[in-house]
Amino acid sequence: MSVLGDNRGGPAGLTADGKVPGRAAALGPATDFQETFASIVANIETVIRGKADVIQLLVLALVCDGHVLIEDVPGVGKTTLGKALARSVDGRFGRVQFTPDLLPTDVTGMSVWNRAAETFEFRAGPIFSDVLLADEINRASPKTQSALLEAMAERQVTSDGVTHELGSPFMVIATQNPIEHEGTYRLPEAQLDRFLMQIAIGYPDRGAEEQILESQAGTAGRADRLGAVVSSLAITEMSASLDRVYVAPQLRRYLLDLAAATRSHPSLALGLSPRGLLALQRAARARAASVGRQFCTPDDVKELAGVVLPHRLLVTAEARMRGVAPAEVVTEILDSVPLPRPNRN
Repeated sequence: MSVLGDNRGGPAGLTADGKVPGRAAALGPATDFQETFASIVANIETVIRGKADVIQLLVLALVCDGHVLIEDVPGVGKTTLGKALARSVDGRFGRVQFTPDLLPTDVTGMSVWNRAAETFEFRAGPIFSDVLLADEINRASPKTQSALLEAMAERQVTSDGVTHELGSPFMVIATQNPIEHEGTYRLPEAQLDRFLMQIAIGYPDRGAEEQILESQAGTAGRADRLGAVVSSLAITEMSASLDRVYVAPQLRRYLLDLAAATRSHPSLALGLSPRGLLALQRAARARAASVGRQFCTPDDVKELAGVVLPHRLLVTAEARMRGVAPAEVVTEILDSVPLPRPNRN
């Protein structure tokens, strides 16, 4: 089932026919958003086979100005996915292989002395990209990770006391291997909270893998030749339009109930932060716009909670000994918190 679902049904706070009270139903901009979103997804699908849901989530994160953490084994197409996303939106793609000896300046750039001009010039690092792949991010030292954290959180880089603004769009796709933990550094909660989503790609199904074997060129080579379907400016405009997607008061209260449930759950030592709550609302708005709706529904929230919330939560030591995972707690909370009811007037 597609993570995007469909555009049927009206949310709480709207009339029974799905209209925003007191607002005109201007479907044009929403339709443009939907068509642009679909064209990006379709373009990436020509390179990445059998992973429509993962591609949709990645494009959702891009239009949300969010970052994605991919935890998966090597060889499933993480680099190709990031490169295809950047190519599709006519953006610059950067890649950094994180290693224990990687320095912050290897990511951000450094000031170099220009003898001719007798002054220092800033040489930008790979972080000055539209889409940056931070491969095996947990292998770098905390000092290097902190330099990346500033860019993710503030959209800027500070070098020698000078602040350099990053462009828009800017997205970090970080990866980590869930199997190998030797020589790695655990990502702190503050950094995990900066990621809009944590997803896994997984192996392709048999049919998709057969298509990969039958193709004449590798997926990485095809991604290099992939053409753009929209401009990076269009992504910035799509991102700005999300604030116009209607979130009913009842749905906001539902979001608050979900956050409160995480903060009082006996199996959780760390609940959902206000930043995480805002991230869930923004992702729900993007999901609604991607299917041509101008309003959010509880389904938008529930479909995305599984990738937006678990990595922000910390289970207690007792729950961890029982084998409880944050994703299981999120599922339990979604099943227990009552859904808002739509207005019938």
